[in-house]
Parts: sequence; C-alpha cells; structure tokens
Amino acid sequence: MKIANAPCSWGILEFGLDGETDSYDKVMDEMLATGYDGTELGDWGFFPTNSDELKAELSRRNLNLVGAFVPVNFVNKNDHQAGEELALKTARLMQSADPENARIVLSDENGKNPIRTKNTGRIKPEHQLSDSQWSVYADGAETVARRVYDETGLKSVFHHHCAGYVETPDEIEELLKRTDPEHLSLCFDTGHYAFGGGNPVEGLKKFYNRIDHVHFKDWDRNIFLNVKENGWDYFEAVGNGIFCELGKGSIDFQTVLNELKNRNYNGWIVVEQDILPGMGSPIESALRNRNFLKSLGV
Repeated sequence: MKIANAPCSWGILEFGLDGETDSYDKVMDEMLATGYDGTELGDWGFFPTNSDELKAELSRRNLNLVGAFVPVNFVNKNDHQAGEELALKTARLMQSADPENARIVLSDENGKNPIRTKNTGRIKPEHQLSDSQWSVYADGAETVARRVYDETGLKSVFHHHCAGYVETPDEIEELLKRTDPEHLSLCFDTGHYAFGGGNPVEGLKKFYNRIDHVHFKDWDRNIFLNVKENGWDYFEAVGNGIFCELGKGSIDFQTVLNELKNRNYNGWIVVEQDILPGMGSPIESALRNRNFLKSLGV
C-alpha cells in the first residue's frame, strides 16, 4: 500500500470557500517533507494545468499524481455535459502527468442542495432521490466515466460524500447497483462513510469488489453528537473539526488496515483531513497523520 495526501488537507476545497490558502509549491513541498509518496490534484487550477510544468513539479519532488476530485451535478441532466467536459479536461492533464497511478474521482456537486447540506449525517428517506432521479444520476455518472476511459484510458471511481446525494450506505449500494463495474468503481472514504451512518470496516467488506481507491479520513463521534444537538450543517461540522487527525477520532484504522491487507489491497491510500482555510497547521497535522500510519505499519 502506498500513502498519499491531498490539497484538501491544506484547506484547498472544491466549495469555493473564502479564506487564504497556501500556494501549490508550498503544499507539494510540505507533502514531501512529511513523508508522502503521492498527491491528488485538488481543485482545477490550484496545481499547474500545463502538463509539462505539472510533470516537472511532481518529478523534482518524486511525487505521484494519484487522483483528481471532479464534482458534477449529476442530479440535473442539463449539467452533465459541463461535468463531462471538466472530467475530460482533468483526465487529459492527469494522463499526461501520471497515467499509471491517476484516477478520476467523480462525486456529486456536494453542498449544492441546501436540504442535503443541512441534514448531513441525518439523512432520512424523504431527503433521498426518487427512482427517476436515480436513473438520471446513475446514467450521468456512468456516461462520464465511460467517456473518460474511452478518451484517456484512465479509470474513474465514485466518491460517496456527505452533503451530496450519495452519502449513506444504502445510497452507495443503490448507485453501484445502477452502474457498470467495468466503467465505474468506488473511492471508499472512511470518514464520510462513518459520517453517513456506516461502519467503515463493514463498508469495506460489503463493497470491496468495487473499491479501487481509498481515502483515510478520521471522524469524531463526540463532535457528531454536537452536530445533531445543534443542527449544524456540513460546513459547520467541518469547521468544528469533525474530520480530525488520524487516530484522534472514532475510526478503528488498525482494523481497517488489517482488512485491506487481508484482501491484498495494493493501491493508494490517500490521507484526507478536510479543513477550512485557516484552520490549524496543515504541515503539523500531515506529519502527525503520517507518523500515526507508520505506527500501524504502513
């Protein structure tokens, strides 16, 4: 198993939030300094979008480029074309930089729907997609993944994510039932799975045959109790530290790792500690997260 990190651990998030963030070269340097072997791309335009420049920046730090988060408003068919264009643009850049390791990490345009954003971690049946909406959603996700593969040869994985329409274990299962495993695999995120109401170890066992990319994110059950008590939305939960440093939350990462090892998983593990711009010291958290994983044998 190989360990990477992602720009979201430095407050580089897809939501267009206000706040000053570090430059891409500082983020790359700090990933290297804290012991990571790879990185995800982050928001389009954060890392260089010229393939030669991007390859040079990665190469001089000996970093692999392992994934790129691509949000698409799959629930609205009218937004599928724009999502496909973004995915293809991203895939071309990734393919030129690191075709062996790169994955397109498709996801919902999380945070767009106010009901889902407000009720994250507390999703009820009335908040979920109808059958007809599911058909539009799943068809869009599979179509984008197929186009990416046909044009670039890159594989796509779907990232279940709180504040989006694929958050709970049942919603993950529904999406996978409606999509072809030949075209769309799963990015399994431990923190979002727990926040969405599942047990990450059980989720790994249930969905392992579709998993092709893994995010390690911790989740604090005590903060989640405050989410429920105070009615916090997704952004308030993140701002209050629900995704804490690895080993400081409620996820049993040793058992998660044992499950991956028992199944001979040899792909990337990407550490993600979603923070808002200005929260904490990303380099110090990145180092503690890496040292925690070393203490578990990876």
